[in-house]
Amino acid sequence: MNKELLHILLSNPKLKNHFFTDVEGVLVFDKNKFTWTIENKEFLPDSYTRFKQKIGLIDSNERFISSNNDVVLSFPYKDCVLEGGQTKEDQKRSEIFFNETLAPEDVDCLLAPKVFTNIKKYTKDGEESVAKFSVEDNLVIKGNNLLALSSLLKVYTKKIKLIYIDPPYNTGNDSFLYNDSFNHSSWLSFMKNRLEIAKKLLRNDGIICVQCDDNEQAYLKVLMDEIYGKDCFLNIVSVKSKSSSGASGGGEDKKLKKNIEYLTIFGGPNFYKFNDQYKLVPLTSYMEDLKRNGSSFAYNSVLLNEGDKEYFCSTKDGTGDEIKIYKHSGYIVKTVNQISKEEKIPLEEVYKKYIDKIFTLENAQTSIRTRVLNVTDNFDSFYSAEYKRKSGRDKGNYVSIGFMGRNKRLVSYLSNTCEIKNKVIFKKFKVGTLWDDLSWSSVSKEGNVKLPSGKKPENLLKRIIEMTTDVNDIVLDFFMGSGSTISTAHKLHRRYIGIEQMNYIDSLVVTRMKYVINGDDSGISQQVGWTGGGSFVYCELKELNQKYIKQIQNAGSDPQLIDLYNKISKSKFINIKVKPSNIESNVSDFESLSTESKRKLLIQLLDLNMLYVNYSDIDDEEYQVSAGDKSFNRSFYGD
Repeated sequence: MNKELLHILLSNPKLKNHFFTDVEGVLVFDKNKFTWTIENKEFLPDSYTRFKQKIGLIDSNERFISSNNDVVLSFPYKDCVLEGGQTKEDQKRSEIFFNETLAPEDVDCLLAPKVFTNIKKYTKDGEESVAKFSVEDNLVIKGNNLLALSSLLKVYTKKIKLIYIDPPYNTGNDSFLYNDSFNHSSWLSFMKNRLEIAKKLLRNDGIICVQCDDNEQAYLKVLMDEIYGKDCFLNIVSVKSKSSSGASGGGEDKKLKKNIEYLTIFGGPNFYKFNDQYKLVPLTSYMEDLKRNGSSFAYNSVLLNEGDKEYFCSTKDGTGDEIKIYKHSGYIVKTVNQISKEEKIPLEEVYKKYIDKIFTLENAQTSIRTRVLNVTDNFDSFYSAEYKRKSGRDKGNYVSIGFMGRNKRLVSYLSNTCEIKNKVIFKKFKVGTLWDDLSWSSVSKEGNVKLPSGKKPENLLKRIIEMTTDVNDIVLDFFMGSGSTISTAHKLHRRYIGIEQMNYIDSLVVTRMKYVINGDDSGISQQVGWTGGGSFVYCELKELNQKYIKQIQNAGSDPQLIDLYNKISKSKFINIKVKPSNIESNVSDFESLSTESKRKLLIQLLDLNMLYVNYSDIDDEEYQVSAGDKSFNRSFYGD
């Protein structure tokens, strides 16, 4: 316990009485009461990374995560490395990020809106300059995703329908290489910072979907309970990602092979329901499975002709709206087998030819059926009812359904549960929380760009986007990677925002999206009939100290680092705690450090609160913001 702190507490009578207990002349400090007081949100203003309530997770020093008052700046993004320097093995990598933190008092400046630069619009006709922002524009942003998210708040607060992210999994053995400090608490702080801003951007009826594996999934769920609320939790979906066949590592691994990833899904407070999505199984395979299990396929009748339809009577539904009932005479029903023999075609062809007429009868317990039963006969007859739907896909529309037989069982058509694709008939099953039907086999070729790992198949993104959004809704991915999310969103006619910090945004994302605009035929293109079109705006956060960080990362030798040391010492954007005179007088000491230590020290010299140019400084001539950039930024921020 800090002696100075104890002295201060003892010097104040009220604090002394509150936090100390006299036990036979000995004052005993109540540490738990003191901790509770200072962590209570009523005692101190919430810092940016401070948890409002304890969530039961502790770091390696057995401190609650909520006691961490630092803002994490440079944790890893997709396919990058988090180390305090490069090892010999990693010298071939240029994308090195350092684990740096920022004190809470600097947060306001850190998260202030940033200046966008290098702005250009891509269409089928090529590249063009952009002077004005439009809310209809799709955005691809290069820059730190925490700061980019903050810059979106002015325009997009409560505007995003779907947030899908695929953040680093913190496994230590995938494409991300982490140092030992990137433990659970650090990962959670890293995620918390971004998820809190994401919540501000999400529509009240929106969805956030975070993909990860089992290394952090349990912690992620608790964290998202804290941020979004337990009542807003919807599902955890298991996605089969790869085959577990083979004996990698000689079969010596103590853990089971991973072939599942997880989607942790939360909805906004006004989220209503998912759009229906289906798993498709070839009908012939489904029928064979039923036969092997001793069951038969229920859809074996064909309504070849509905006969003459005559108005019979009317009744009322539960809200008082009219239900019109019609009686059918002279209708014709045959079995699937009968038609197969008569037309001399295989059963499979009968099902394809008559998919809209094949039916089965169900004992559906619906209010409409009850009302039909009450006003019709008990003979083997056929009636239909026309009424206004009160819920579901056809809500507000008039529909017609049939009832047949003595008990007026509901006529259920095969076309409601099947569809024909590529001349094959498939049985449709509504998707649940196990997605094992999505192929990953050709994911590396999608988009005509290569990313060694981390790519997600467009089929997966298609399902997520279609079940959570409608045309023209906005999709946000702030761990954009190779651009799978925005590529899929573009083909599905959704608007989108993608954010990525890595330099490959130019060679991968922009290139991929140019292919999409020009009619990319990979991924889901064939399924949705994609032929090209549309546009997107590319822009970057205008770098300040970030440019020095890049130079430090890319420096290939000690002389280059020494030269950077001299340049940084003359910069006015060095850390406020560092005196320029001290830098200049310690050049020799710097030169004696190892290469790794040189990199660490150079990062520490920089003011990490000044990574990018703040929008408030747009007119400062020192930052050399062009007239075109000023015009775009002012239209974006509404000035």
